[in-house]
Amino acid sequence: MQEIASRNQRIWFAPELLAEDPQQCFDPAFWQQHNLVIGSAQGRGTTWFVKGTHLEMALRHYRRGGLFGKLVEDAYWFAGWEKTRSAEEFRLLDKLARGGVRVPRPVAARAIKHGLTYRADLLVEKVPEAKDLVAVLEKDALPEQSWRAIGAMVRKMHELQVCHTDLNSHNILLDSKGQVWLIDFDKCFEKGGQGWKEDNLSRLHRSFVKEQGKRGIHFEPQCWQWLLDGYQAN
Repeated sequence: MQEIASRNQRIWFAPELLAEDPQQCFDPAFWQQHNLVIGSAQGRGTTWFVKGTHLEMALRHYRRGGLFGKLVEDAYWFAGWEKTRSAEEFRLLDKLARGGVRVPRPVAARAIKHGLTYRADLLVEKVPEAKDLVAVLEKDALPEQSWRAIGAMVRKMHELQVCHTDLNSHNILLDSKGQVWLIDFDKCFEKGGQGWKEDNLSRLHRSFVKEQGKRGIHFEPQCWQWLLDGYQAN
């Protein structure tokens, strides 16, 4: 990871993944001018999918949610460069990717300070030809080996002592090869001990039950047991 520092801005980036100018890569207009925007998605703001020299990427501007987000859309209290949301997520994704967890590799992160607050952006690898687990399960049931693979990937994350604060069925992707990916690590963190891991799994289980009732996804008690078997293997 390399860093570009100025008085009111920090940029962190992986030079082996980013051939473009780190100073310009957070501006959607830069990608649009070069006809390199390949799609977008609406959520809490717009996520832009762009085609870089080395890989396709997803560009996201950090925005607040909930009622407070309507008042302060994208400003966060500044407590130091390393504690900005973008810097923390970049470091966490890098740790996970290097540790063998299949997550989008972090490409670049930026924080811009304005007085006592900051705004932030993140550029990560776009997971190729992937669908979230709910979309997959709405159409088809998954075989035992897929559920075991999901459990094994969650276990890898936990072995690195990373707590995914929003571990749910929408934040698990399956690519065209059936490989499992974990996404959306904003506000996630490293945590010592073991007890929280059971809570993490319980949250995931509740999300499957919720989506089974809401969307009728293919999810049965046996599916969860297979996932746990994959988690507990070895």
